Amino acid sequence: MRWALVKVCLAVTAMVVVAFAVPLGLVVKELARDRAFSNAEREAAAVAPALSITTDRDKLERVVASAGADRGMAVHIPAAGGQTAVDIGRQRAADRDIAAVRKLGRASTTGVSGGSTLLQPVALSSGAIAVVEVYVPESEVTNGVGAAWAVLAAVGLALIVGSVAVADRLGVRMVQPAQRLAEGAHELGEGKLGARVPEEGPNELRLAAVAFNSMADQVVQLLANERELAADLSHRLRTPLTVLRLNAASLGEGTAAEQTRAAVAQLEREVDTIIRTAREAKPQTAAIGPGAGCDAAEVVRERMGFWSALAEDEGRKWRVAGADRPVRIPVARADLAAALDALLGNVFRHTAEGTAFAVDVHNAEDAVIVLVSDAGHGIRDPEAAMARGRGSGAAGSTGLGLDIVRRLAESTGGDVRIGSSVLGGTEVRIWIQLDGRKPERKGHRGAVRRRRPRRQHGDNGRRGTGGTTGRIGLDL
Repeated sequence: MRWALVKVCLAVTAMVVVAFAVPLGLVVKELARDRAFSNAEREAAAVAPALSITTDRDKLERVVASAGADRGMAVHIPAAGGQTAVDIGRQRAADRDIAAVRKLGRASTTGVSGGSTLLQPVALSSGAIAVVEVYVPESEVTNGVGAAWAVLAAVGLALIVGSVAVADRLGVRMVQPAQRLAEGAHELGEGKLGARVPEEGPNELRLAAVAFNSMADQVVQLLANERELAADLSHRLRTPLTVLRLNAASLGEGTAAEQTRAAVAQLEREVDTIIRTAREAKPQTAAIGPGAGCDAAEVVRERMGFWSALAEDEGRKWRVAGADRPVRIPVARADLAAALDALLGNVFRHTAEGTAFAVDVHNAEDAVIVLVSDAGHGIRDPEAAMARGRGSGAAGSTGLGLDIVRRLAESTGGDVRIGSSVLGGTEVRIWIQLDGRKPERKGHRGAVRRRRPRRQHGDNGRRGTGGTTGRIGLDL
């Protein structure tokens, strides 16, 4: 569209320039010719008074010399009254042309070698007709025409270039907003819910951008509400299921106890299936648009407030560090809450009661690091645990929890790593990039280790003891 507009403008401007420049060029040429012959007529008229008074050769030569000898003036006086014919100056015109002017009695021009001549008849006192011949060289007829044509060509070219430049700017102003709108719609269709379009350009495109952004905001809000409902459902189901599992474990032996434990296990599997289906059906959020994001510290405090109640029931020591000040990240609140619930749920599900855990938030210059660590036995194969759909291999592991966390980090240009925690168990590090660039692969863990978080809440100044049952799985 942009180049089409430029081509149309180029064609129209070129036609306008040609329509005006060609006639102007011809007019300039004609004006130069008229100017040259007007000067010749004026010089010929300067000799006419002298011819009407005298036909003396010497006097006429002085008059011709003073009037236009540099132009090549000649005077032709016919023989009359017993006087011989007199020719002063160089004759360039043909005798028949001179005779024709003398006979007709009016001026005329005729072409000669190197230019033209003006033949002007003058009546003598004797009644005879003399002819004044003024030579007009071709260089004088075209004097200034080339420069005038060059100026016209330069002006025409400048108009064409200027019109193309203006058309290009107008095309950019019209096309770029349309391209951004198309790209935004394409990104939104690919699941990049942060895609937004700048509200600029012509009024129609601005209105379209406003409508698109409003639609995208509504889509994000609807999906966020859906995900919040799914998260709430998982929370509400996980907690009573955990309590049921713990109570069923304390029922002892017997048919009723075994049936109860089997029913709880079946119920957990069904819940896992429901959660897996809901997660897999959810479109992937690849970016966060203007105005999106959340306070990581607030979300951490909120989710820890939820899990702390269950931690107290199971006698787990826990602490939170770095969440006392706002930490803004380009991640939706529901996404971060789901990722934290997945990791904390793994701690409760796959470590023994009494196993300590901690959540640390580190705010760097270009990234925010969230660490979830425990005092369990760790993960034997972190690479397999990060593979989607494989999980830890333990019963009840759906293999989606860490995948949720990984997608959250990668949507900002960050990543997720699994290692050993200072508590002795597993540490899951979520690197959330603030500027969308890929994180440096070197020195991250060292930087994290140098900062020792403050102990808060349920930690009484003692490091929690490790559990006895396996490792963190991939739940939720």
